[in-house]
This record gives sequence, C-alpha cells and structure tokens, in this order.
Amino acid sequence: MQTATQVRYVGFWQRTLASLIDTLWMMLLITPLLVYFYGWEYFDPYQSPPVDGLADIVLTWVLPAIAVIIFWRAKQATPGKMAVHARVVDARTLQPPGTGQLVIRYLGYFIATIPFGLGLLWVAFDARKQGWHDKLAGTVVIYNKPGNSTLDTLAEGHS
Repeated sequence: MQTATQVRYVGFWQRTLASLIDTLWMMLLITPLLVYFYGWEYFDPYQSPPVDGLADIVLTWVLPAIAVIIFWRAKQATPGKMAVHARVVDARTLQPPGTGQLVIRYLGYFIATIPFGLGLLWVAFDARKQGWHDKLAGTVVIYNKPGNSTLDTLAEGHS
C-alpha cells in the first residue's frame, strides 16, 4: 500500500492513452453485436435513427456502464488503466472506492464532457490530476507502483 507521500497521480496523457485503449476494446466487443442486430446500416448516420431500439440502448449505454463499473470494482482499473499501471482509489483513504462512488464517477463522465470536455481536460491542470468525475465521486487515479512502469518513463515529460 502507498502512503500519501508516495502517491503519484496519473496525468492527462496517460489517462488519455488508457481511455483510447478502453475505447478500442469496447468497440471490438460491441461492434460485432451491433452489426448482428442492425447490420452495417447502423453506422450510416443518414440511414439509421439516433436510437435503433432496445438492443442499441443495451449495447451502447448499459453494457459499457456495467463493464466499466465491474472492472473498477474488481481490479480498481479498466484494461486501459491496467495497461498504464494505474488504479482508481478513494481520494481520502487511498483504498478501493465503494460501488456508490464508482457509479457517481461513471455518471460524472457525462457531466465532465458537456462543457466542451472541460471536466476531462481539468486533469491536466489539477494538482491531484482529478477530472470533474473524480471530484464528484471523491476518487483519484494513482500509479500502482510509483516509478515502475515503462509507460511512465515514456510519458514522463508529458503528464
């Protein structure tokens, strides 16, 4: 366990990389299912309505939320955060956050993106690298092992 003096917060670029990795694995999981239910027309904005039905809602909204919260609950990280050796913890205790905090954190992403993504960009300027979703949930994203990641070294000057 890390003490407060050993904590290294994960910066903007590492979190962006983690988000891109998570987007990729989620797309690889969901896209074949969407094609199965709706065909390739689903991806044509001129032929497809904004919401195509129950399967669309479940696959694009409910499944990602459940998957992310399950990963956070079980591993304190999504696959993207695991790739950059990061984890989500309670901001006060540095212990695993509660399920309620994780649900608030997930819903907080929507709030953080509304004003031109400012709540996500906030990570780049905040002392503890918290986005608005972290502040709402009382969480921070820290490195698992301070200074022990190849990706840490590559991005050292970019966080």
